[in-house]
Amino acid sequence: MIRPTAGTANGDGNGDTPTLATLRRIAREQLAEAGSESPAADADALLAHALGRDRSFFLAHPEYAPTPQELAAFRQSLARRRAGEPVAHLLGWRGFWTLELRVTADTLIPRPETELLVEAALARLDCRHPARVLDLGTGSGAIALALADECPAWRLTAVEASQAALAVARDNAQRLALTDRVQLVHGAWYAPVAGQRFDLIVSNPPYVGEQEPELTEGDVRFEPRSALTAGTDGLDDLRVIINEAPGHLTARGWLLVEHGYRQGAAVRALFTGAGFASVATLQDLAGHDRVTLGRQPR
Repeated sequence: MIRPTAGTANGDGNGDTPTLATLRRIAREQLAEAGSESPAADADALLAHALGRDRSFFLAHPEYAPTPQELAAFRQSLARRRAGEPVAHLLGWRGFWTLELRVTADTLIPRPETELLVEAALARLDCRHPARVLDLGTGSGAIALALADECPAWRLTAVEASQAALAVARDNAQRLALTDRVQLVHGAWYAPVAGQRFDLIVSNPPYVGEQEPELTEGDVRFEPRSALTAGTDGLDDLRVIINEAPGHLTARGWLLVEHGYRQGAAVRALFTGAGFASVATLQDLAGHDRVTLGRQPR
C-alpha cells in the first residue's frame, strides 16, 4: 500500500492510497505555487497521461485510487512540471488545429497563436483548387500538415534545417497519413527549393532577439534556441524569408509570416521594401500583431 505524505501529491496524510479527487486538488495547488499559468489543465493532462484515461473518467470516478505504477508515473511527471518542463514534452504530443502532433525537445512546441497563420493561408487560396505551398522552418510539421489535412488538392513542401526536427515532422506526417501531400526536405530556407515557385509561402521562423528576457521564462527555456532566436533584433531570418520570397512566388502569390507582437511595423516595412502589395498585419486573439502578409504583384 502507498503510504501518502501530507501536503504532497501522494495523499492527504491519512495512510490511504490517494483518490483522483485528492491528487487533482493537491497537484493543482503545487503547480500554482510553482508558477504554472494553467495549473488545473496541467494537472489533469499529466494525470490523464499517467492513467491512460481521459478527463471524463476523473469526473465520473473521483474516488478511484490509482495503482502504484500509475501513481509513480504521475508523481514523476508532476515533479518535472513543477521544475518547469513543458507539458507537451512530458506528454510527447501537442494539439494543433485539428491534429495531435508528436513533439520533442528538438522542436518548437506548436502554439495556439500560430493557428492564425493557418487560418490566413486558408483564406487566401481556395482549397478546392490545386496549389503549390511552401512551409519554411516546419519544425514538427504543424503548419504544413494542418494545411495538407484541410486541403487535399494542395501539395506542400516543408523545409527544415534541423535533421532531428525533420524526423519528428516525418513521423507526424506518416502517422497522420499525409505523406502523399507533404514533401519534407532538409535545408536552410529556400536552398532546397532553388528554381521552384509556389502559390503560397508560409513560415513561423525564429523571431526572438538573442537578449530578450522571455528566453529565460516558461516553456521556451526547454525549446531549441535555434528555433527561437534570430539576431539581436529577432528579424534576421525574417529578412531572408521576405527578401528572397519574390523569386519563389508565382504571379499574385502570397507570403505569410508569423512574428513577435512588437515587430508588426518592422515586418510590414520589410514586405513593402521587397515589393509586395496588399501588405497587412493580422492580430491574434489577444489583440497583438502576429501575422503579416503580402502579395506578389503581377
